Amino acid sequence: MSDTSTKTITATFSTREAADLAVEHLVQKLGIDRADIFVQTSGSENSSGTDISGGDAATVDGDARGDGALSSNIEVSADVAADQEESVQAAFNELGATDVVTS
Repeated sequence: MSDTSTKTITATFSTREAADLAVEHLVQKLGIDRADIFVQTSGSENSSGTDISGGDAATVDGDARGDGALSSNIEVSADVAADQEESVQAAFNELGATDVVTS
């Protein structure tokens, strides 16, 4: 008998860039439906993470934006079939996630 249960796997990222990369990896490499993936800040305020990255990072000229909302980490969660649990956890860990939790 196969396990048809669903697991929710949640991971925390320090940048929005890393969270976006994780979402794309889940969709494109693991075939997870985008509708089953959720992204939110781990705090109560708008945030693009806790570390500067992407468009906020220093340019070739050395200029960096200082107005980015860096108040809390970004959480990515995915509702997946139980047999995908290990591959999703591995992907999150490879992409630099912290606090990977399954419920």
